[in-house]
Amino acid sequence: MTENTLIIGTAPDSWGVWFADDPKQTPWERFLDEVAEAGYRWIELGPYGYLPTDPSRLADELKARNLQVSAGTVFTAFHRGRDQWEEAWAPARQVAELTAAMGGEHIVVIPAMWRDDVTGEAVENEVLTPEQWDSLFTGHDELGRRLSEQFGLRQQFHSHADSHVQGQADIERLLENTDPGLLSLCLDTGHAEYGGANSVDLIRKYPERIGYLHLKQIDPDVLVRVRAENMTWAAANTAGVMAEPPSGLPDLREVIEAVEALDRPIFGIVEQDMYPVAFDVPLPIAKRTRNYLLSCGSRTRV
Repeated sequence: MTENTLIIGTAPDSWGVWFADDPKQTPWERFLDEVAEAGYRWIELGPYGYLPTDPSRLADELKARNLQVSAGTVFTAFHRGRDQWEEAWAPARQVAELTAAMGGEHIVVIPAMWRDDVTGEAVENEVLTPEQWDSLFTGHDELGRRLSEQFGLRQQFHSHADSHVQGQADIERLLENTDPGLLSLCLDTGHAEYGGANSVDLIRKYPERIGYLHLKQIDPDVLVRVRAENMTWAAANTAGVMAEPPSGLPDLREVIEAVEALDRPIFGIVEQDMYPVAFDVPLPIAKRTRNYLLSCGSRTRV
């Protein structure tokens, strides 16, 4: 990316893909075909192993559809201490190698959730101790350093529902205690809204730390029910907490205007969480969402 534009892409998540292999998910060939048909040119890798992991084969599949990779995704739990390092780094290295081989420049990093996404049972305390926060900061700085030095990749931290970094105060604490040269924010507008954070406020308050975007919306009426019933993130998705733009919150036109004001190139990847979903559902939504987002800004492209 050389122009100061917001580049709209999409991800396997928008086709209901949460796992490397699951019969409920759209086959990867169909995903790539439909991404191209919907008019996108950039994708994320999604869960490692969903798309082919052989670089030559994946490169051929992408080239045949005029697609490129913006980022890969990894998962971490650095708040649990130094012994998490090798557990996180082995899969992260695989993702980084494939991402770099495909010409991607970013790694989206998602922190562990504090409760089981299926049973809802708490697997640890919802609130971190000061020592756990320090471990989180140190771990992500080190991850950012390794990704940069070994692969030339940029760490984009993704705040996440049911994780310890979810609300506005959590996100700000992370940004204020990590190295700007090693960690930027993957601002997921849906997860921010879900956690009570304000996307536009974060963009304006930390403009230099906004390195990547996931664009999605939350249905505010469903969110009221989610909070009242203390639903897990998976249950909230099944209940329909994700809304097809522009019917939810936050206002993505406001978000895009704020991002364009940063006056630098940045990816805005559509993530329409909807696992599981019938195979014929994602494509029409992907087309409508693409067209809507392109209408929101003067320097927004695919």
